[in-house]
Amino acid sequence: MGRLDGKVAVITGAASGIGEATARLFVDEGARVVIADIQDERGEALAREIGGVYQHTNVTAEEDVRGAIGRAVREYGRLDCMYNNAGFIGTYGPIEDIPADEYDLTMSVLLRGPFFGMKHAAPVMKAQGSGSIISTASMAGLRPGDGPHVYATAKAAVIHLTKCVALELAEEKVRVNAICPGGILTPLVLAGVPNTPQVEALIREGLADTQPIQRAGEPEDIAHAALFLASDESTFVTGHALAVDGGGSVGMPWRKQFPNFRVHEPLKRPSGR
Repeated sequence: MGRLDGKVAVITGAASGIGEATARLFVDEGARVVIADIQDERGEALAREIGGVYQHTNVTAEEDVRGAIGRAVREYGRLDCMYNNAGFIGTYGPIEDIPADEYDLTMSVLLRGPFFGMKHAAPVMKAQGSGSIISTASMAGLRPGDGPHVYATAKAAVIHLTKCVALELAEEKVRVNAICPGGILTPLVLAGVPNTPQVEALIREGLADTQPIQRAGEPEDIAHAALFLASDESTFVTGHALAVDGGGSVGMPWRKQFPNFRVHEPLKRPSGR
């Protein structure tokens, strides 16, 4: 028996990375999934492989997001989980160099997309009297310095929007939560670098070095967090930003703070003055 038996999920950005890992896990756990993405070839191939359905979805377009949710209801009769996962790094650089149009696009994908997902999932779930809305935020949304200015700001806004909407929908038995990944080895992280095993190994090593749990995060780490939030195991959890970051949001790794204190030495009693 799967942890999501009988449940229906829409996952945006589901054709690759975290979204793909989540779609695979959800299907393995008994869910029926709408794979919502703009990567049509990859999305259709994944749907054929795992048994879901694919829906072309640009999350900046309200009708596309409404259409993905409508597809779930038409195909399967309900919506139990809306996972607003689609994203990208977006614009970056010194604040004075960021073009307004790049700012608008970044905020549109990262904040407008989850807003549309919440907006159109809410009435379906309220009518059912149950449901789970999840959004991918970021450790960058929890503290400055972990992402470009606009990306980090959008992710912080996603966390705050999550909490605000959670308060509204709690009385309807609809839960709203966010996941804050740390250094996860995804296609977004590897974009723009040579696609070689050597480069991937260097990036993996670099991610491992920055986190207290000394390994790179994998898409499956986030997928398992989403599985918990989508399942009935989390029916008393709402308005939460779940850090899945190897301890990165807690602070600097101990090995970097105190590299010379690896072995305890007895204190020496201070001499008298």
